Amino acid sequence: MQLGLIGLGKMGGNMRERIRRAGHEVVGFDRDPKVSDVKTLAGLVKALHAPRTVWVMVPSGAPTADTVAQLAKLLDKGDTVIDGGNSRFTDDFENEKLLKTKGIGYLDCGVSGGIWGLENGYGLMVGGSAANVRKAMPIFDALRPEGPRDEGFVHAGKVGAGHYAKMVHNGIEYGLMAAYAEGYELLEAKDIVTDVPGAFKAWTRGTVVRSWLLDLLVDALEKNPHLEDVSGYTVDSGEGRWTVEEAIANSVPMPVISASLFSRFASRQQESPTMQAVAALRGGFGGHQVMSVAEGEKLRAEGAPKHEKAVAAKAATKEKPTKSAAKAAAKGRKAATAGPSSGTGSTGSGSTRKRAVKKA
Repeated sequence: MQLGLIGLGKMGGNMRERIRRAGHEVVGFDRDPKVSDVKTLAGLVKALHAPRTVWVMVPSGAPTADTVAQLAKLLDKGDTVIDGGNSRFTDDFENEKLLKTKGIGYLDCGVSGGIWGLENGYGLMVGGSAANVRKAMPIFDALRPEGPRDEGFVHAGKVGAGHYAKMVHNGIEYGLMAAYAEGYELLEAKDIVTDVPGAFKAWTRGTVVRSWLLDLLVDALEKNPHLEDVSGYTVDSGEGRWTVEEAIANSVPMPVISASLFSRFASRQQESPTMQAVAALRGGFGGHQVMSVAEGEKLRAEGAPKHEKAVAAKAATKEKPTKSAAKAAAKGRKAATAGPSSGTGSTGSGSTRKRAVKKA
């Protein structure tokens, strides 16, 4: 089969190679002429024979939307576009709507596997019509891991389902990484366990917590047992936020994933061994930048003035109490001074609580 592939970065470049190894022809286009097979997007379309299948592997949001819009003008009826980036599932509805007016098919594909997918294969979650999935199945089979198709590939449902499944997958990933990282911090905090990397390595076989993420953490700890000069400053790709937003919209309790997302926000304010471990994990599976402590502190310093300015602005714009509010407050103070009518009231001395303040 022939495929046009747009975006030849860390993921796209390896995907091109894996598909070619499976015996398919891939025409790749990238803004970097050193890795691109053609000079322009129009040149890519011209190099493909109809009916064409074009896979888009560029950053989500505007870059993907712009690419799909250009393809809508260049492709013909009967062609198919696959968005394999980390797009929000709602974007798929707009992409499908635009392409449908031209008679062009559309599939969304969540792709997992990171920089290791070239050798291990990619987990694929696809949304779209069964007919379009069948057309692209040779490519999906080339990308997925060897073995039974359903252990690495799913036609998750209609358009949007693939990216929705990938969104939840990434939310789970956040929670798993946070759990391993918190365990690392506790083991490091007390001197009873003298071989922390060894403890993690022992968990990689036979235990209920074994996983590929654990393998990656073991690899990181063997190279750098105390994660020295690894900044815990951790960014988020957006899919963790989308997962939590969907949980709120659908009234689904999600305390673990929510907490793991918020811990990333906290990492941008202070250092912690937990977030150092998360940063090391992200570098392991996705090739994401692992910053030095100095680099992390620089970013925190750049963000601090913005935070302080926001706090000051909020304090400055706080409204003065209205007359009715002031009257109600005075009434409350008067009632509190008078005390309750009996010793069992909620304001009685028996209910007074003192807040313990932990010294830094």
